[in-house]
Amino acid sequence: MLSLEFLNPLILVSITPLLGIIILSIIPSINIYLCRLIALNIACLTFLFSLMLWIQFDNTTSLFQFNNTYSWIQSINLYYTIGIDGISLFFILLTTLLTICCILVSWESIQSLVKEYLICFLLLEFILIQVFCVLDLLWFYIFFESVLIPMFLIIGIWGSRERKIRAAYQFFLYTLIGSLLMLLALILIYFEVGTTDLQILWYYTFAEYKQIIFWLAFFASFAVKIPMIPFHIWLPEAHAEAPTAGSVILAGVLLKMGGYGFLRFSIPMFPEASIYFTPLVFSLSIIAILYASLTTLRQIDLKKIIAYSSVSHMGFVTIGIFSLNLQGIEGSILLMLSHGLVSSALFLCIGVLYDRYKTRILKYYGGLMQVMPVFGIFFSFFTFANLGFPGTSSFVGELLVLIGAFQINRILAFFASIGMILGAAYSIWLFNRVSFGNLRIQYISYYQDISRREFWILIPLVFVILWIGIYPVSFLSELHFSVINLIEQLI
Repeated sequence: MLSLEFLNPLILVSITPLLGIIILSIIPSINIYLCRLIALNIACLTFLFSLMLWIQFDNTTSLFQFNNTYSWIQSINLYYTIGIDGISLFFILLTTLLTICCILVSWESIQSLVKEYLICFLLLEFILIQVFCVLDLLWFYIFFESVLIPMFLIIGIWGSRERKIRAAYQFFLYTLIGSLLMLLALILIYFEVGTTDLQILWYYTFAEYKQIIFWLAFFASFAVKIPMIPFHIWLPEAHAEAPTAGSVILAGVLLKMGGYGFLRFSIPMFPEASIYFTPLVFSLSIIAILYASLTTLRQIDLKKIIAYSSVSHMGFVTIGIFSLNLQGIEGSILLMLSHGLVSSALFLCIGVLYDRYKTRILKYYGGLMQVMPVFGIFFSFFTFANLGFPGTSSFVGELLVLIGAFQINRILAFFASIGMILGAAYSIWLFNRVSFGNLRIQYISYYQDISRREFWILIPLVFVILWIGIYPVSFLSELHFSVINLIEQLI
């Protein structure tokens, strides 16, 4: 029976990073190359197992698949249950793909405490996979909070500047305080229903006033993670101080936990409260799109430019989620996946520049297309993907979100579309400043185009961004029944 369980690809995806942590922990720290090689191989193996999930996934049902339940504290009705549907499938794939990119991009830039650094990343991968596959509210909270520990260490120890400790504490405290309200709501839910099993809670009807209280408690936690304005203060600081790989996983996956939490918990468990608070979410989302886009134009740090643009894109995501219709929700999920790829790729491009020239201040760069043409081509592609150019993944996501918003409120769709214009403004402004104009030879006299390793990190991201943009039905078909099931919870 046990051997059959381990043939379940979800179990394999879950335990492989742990296996890597065990192997790394017994290897001497002095053998840096071997540590890197093992971490990379473990990350690749985890990605292959996650592809098996997609291959074996049945897209004709909305039921959770690859389920397993284990007793935890049976006397008080607490169990550990895992399973995935179409919504969580692609977040797991995104996590496993970006972990490979993170290990590769750190190959030469991280030289101190390499073994511990790699253990942190494999631990982070394990926790994120659990966040997206656990079907129990208590276990979701445990893993949701556990993400803070490796991320705190990655920013605080391997960050790139003097303020890294402050940024790490800011990130930790902001997200922890927001989540404490969710813990209190979780305890109240357990005492009312007698279980934290998600599949039971979905079909339990809470009183209206309780729904409002619980929804606000969950919102406090998820809004900080997305982050929504005014809970976004920690994000630019964390990005600016984190190493390149830390920014990639933070923008690529950690910001998606809030959106995933809304889809998995807030909307199906508290449908009436979700409808009641929709105007609030729309208002905050429009403010986020406009304010963050205008703030992006004022930044001089390359990482902070991408960080503030992330806040703007997440505004689109929350509009899509709370449009509460098929196109809006499917568009928001595609946009989250797209943002995970595009913003990660932009952070990787900035990491390429920082590794060579040790600065992220915009004024030191210019005319790079003349001396780094391959880098310039990649950077231009990801810039156009970031502004939602047709044929890229962002365009499909934003189009579906706007269609969903248009069905709810045309004024909302109009203001959201202004965000797309501002997005084009700051994206092209950044690309123009970095790639064209005169070379700043008074600051930088030696130039080097991207290496073979950096090329092979970026090219898979180009492929997936084009794949989603040109043939989105291969992704939407997996999401369709899970999203319909979610919408039916509201009726």
